[in-house]
Amino acid sequence: MSNPHAWRFSALAFLLALLGSGILFQMVRIQTDPQARAWLVEQDPYNGAWVTYYPARGEIYDRNGNLLAGNQTIYEIGVDLQAVRDPESVALAASVYLGLDYNRTLAQITEPAEGILYVVLADHVPPEQANKLIELQEVLMNDPSGQSLAGLRFVPHLERSYPEGALASNVIGFTTREGQGYYGVEEKYNSLLAGVPVTLWVPSDPNRAEELPDIPPGATLILTLDRQIQAAAEETLDSALQTYGARSGVIIVMDPQTGEILAMAVTPRMDLNRYWEYENIFVGETPFNRAISQAYEPGSVLKVLTMAAALDSGTVTPDTVFLDTGTIIVGGGYIHNWDGGAWGYQDMTGCLEHSLNVCLAWTAVEMGADTFYGYMQSFGLGRLTGIDLAGEHPGRLKLPGDGDWYPIDLGTNAFGQGVAVTPIQMVMAGSAIANEGRMVYPHVLHAIVQDGQQRAMSTQIVGRPISPETARALNQMLVESLSNETSLANVPGYTLAGKTGTAQIPTAYGYDPRQTNASFIGWGPADDPRFLVYVWLERPTASPWASQVAAPVFRQMVEQLVVLMNIPPDDIRLQAAGGE
Repeated sequence: MSNPHAWRFSALAFLLALLGSGILFQMVRIQTDPQARAWLVEQDPYNGAWVTYYPARGEIYDRNGNLLAGNQTIYEIGVDLQAVRDPESVALAASVYLGLDYNRTLAQITEPAEGILYVVLADHVPPEQANKLIELQEVLMNDPSGQSLAGLRFVPHLERSYPEGALASNVIGFTTREGQGYYGVEEKYNSLLAGVPVTLWVPSDPNRAEELPDIPPGATLILTLDRQIQAAAEETLDSALQTYGARSGVIIVMDPQTGEILAMAVTPRMDLNRYWEYENIFVGETPFNRAISQAYEPGSVLKVLTMAAALDSGTVTPDTVFLDTGTIIVGGGYIHNWDGGAWGYQDMTGCLEHSLNVCLAWTAVEMGADTFYGYMQSFGLGRLTGIDLAGEHPGRLKLPGDGDWYPIDLGTNAFGQGVAVTPIQMVMAGSAIANEGRMVYPHVLHAIVQDGQQRAMSTQIVGRPISPETARALNQMLVESLSNETSLANVPGYTLAGKTGTAQIPTAYGYDPRQTNASFIGWGPADDPRFLVYVWLERPTASPWASQVAAPVFRQMVEQLVVLMNIPPDDIRLQAAGGE
């Protein structure tokens, strides 16, 4: 006869087996699952601690592979108080090799605060300095006199380094010892360069410590800068400041077809390895990068934009004739030419060639405020270009309806007075004329290298403020204007397009004729532009006129560019193109 309770015993046995299997599974899971094991050990703070590991900061290179920002190994030097045998020798060595106070160091070792087992003597010690102490420690290990540096500990870690010192410093920016990027590329791309920190549970028992995972470094950045062109631009700018007595200056070189910044030379500059000297170099309101952060009244270089608007809107053609009497009334105010003279009958090329304020003011009046300011906004004036550098300034374009806009501003803005732009804004706007109406986004990032893959940045067209026909017509007008008037900017063998700009500097009491901003914008070769150069010299003392100070700087820069970029003279280049 079967036991009527047998099914109960079977069910109970099954449940117990299931429970045992669950306990066994959980034991195995705890032994193999890192999160479960970490949870157990975390309950006992004496078992270890959570430690955050920061990856190596990504490196920065120029377009040709020259290192502009990298990392170097430095040392934290400290003392393990439990391992010290000869505190006097340790204090003496720290005094001699680290420049520390002997008595203070000895007190730190022999009279530590309660519970202190490790004392940091110095950090950010260069390898060559730390190596001397390491070698001395090894020599004294078997010293019969009993002298010993036992207890000295050397903890290596990485610190940002800039092998080129001050070269392109205003573009690169710097990273502090805390790992935070400031200004330029270092700030703009700080998250990419810094990488992703990893937090791990580290057991206090070294016998239980597992090998740390390989933490991938931050992204590597390849810039559009060309080191050779950047160095040439900085040397040219420094020479110009000395020759012409200018207070500061900017030279920008951009590929007008792609928007890639090949060079951005700015003053002042600083050795990025000594970033803590920043406040001594950039005093007061001095911006870190004038090319993107300082707006100024550009003067006649802006006339190229006014003429572009007048041509594109159909207000004038290159052959339109204007009778220049030397004066025009706009909004109840009188506007005169730069020399106070009357130039008689001029076509629009002549107006550009002789840089006639009256003529350009007339074209703006003929267009009307809505059309004129609509074009200026399309060229990006009064707005950020979006360049990938930290600290850009939007400039200021007053518009009808603003509280400080007056009808006369329509006339003065037409020749670059009463409107504030940054050099990078003028470079972006100028690209539309050099690039058949296509205005390109200026940028300094060429490619990103991350996780073993390289991703290149593509050319971005940010607008088409004028038609290709307008751009070609104006380009030819500027070629003629430059070849006829501004001879100091010309380079034999090359056809260039460009325009000078001399602007009196506004003060609280009006414009000061003794102080000017001298600028030049130009590009070449005119039929197929490979470079666009913008020059700005602030308050030159040798001459107030851009044709005398900014134009020669443009020429000097172009003379180097055609060599560095391997651009043959026009006749050779066109002959080679025709033979293909």
